Amino acid sequence: MLHNYIQHKQSLLLEKQADFYTSTGLHVFFKDPVENVNVEKVIAKVESSIPNHLLSEIEMIIFGWFDEFEERSLNAFYDGGTLYISNIQDDFMDMYDDLIHEISHSLEEPHGYFLYGDKKIENEFLKKRKYVHDILWNMGYKIPLSVFMDSEYNKELDMFLYEKIGYDKLATAIAGVFITPYSITSLREYFATGFTEFYLHPDEHGFLQKVSPELYKKLVLLQNPEELDS
Repeated sequence: MLHNYIQHKQSLLLEKQADFYTSTGLHVFFKDPVENVNVEKVIAKVESSIPNHLLSEIEMIIFGWFDEFEERSLNAFYDGGTLYISNIQDDFMDMYDDLIHEISHSLEEPHGYFLYGDKKIENEFLKKRKYVHDILWNMGYKIPLSVFMDSEYNKELDMFLYEKIGYDKLATAIAGVFITPYSITSLREYFATGFTEFYLHPDEHGFLQKVSPELYKKLVLLQNPEELDS
């Protein structure tokens, strides 16, 4: 009975949430219903906050639940012009955060050389990684330095930081070094977390600028489409 009730409730929600196109041409599609959040208002905030040239890779946003979420412990991802966003959201800002974060990943392929070609963000990231390695080593977590000096994603390291150490303890240990514990995960997530912070708090960039100065400089330049064309 409960299963049937939930299915019926979801079908009613889905009927109310019609797919739509935004003023900039984004196609928003509902695979599964979204509760408690006004999706149109969130999308409108995204489009009003982020410069158009940084949205050019996005063609569609799909809300729903996908196998990849279970397989990769995610609640959102970007792939081939589409943002796949979980239909289960805490509130307005939770959804806004997910969208901004995944938009950042859409920029890495077309603008990878601009972002990473001069190695400034990567060098900053690895310097911080080395510092965190030393802190954790002194705390008794004997992880080889070589693991920390690889800027690519390492699932074992990711799970170790998340499950073995825990983000609460890690946040205390890295205060003032990384923006968030998740930004330690890889160079790509270091950029994405900074990009998200840049737009989540547009009038409060002091912390981001202090903690990640090279990343911040790149994010400022990213606002100018002429920088990307040069």
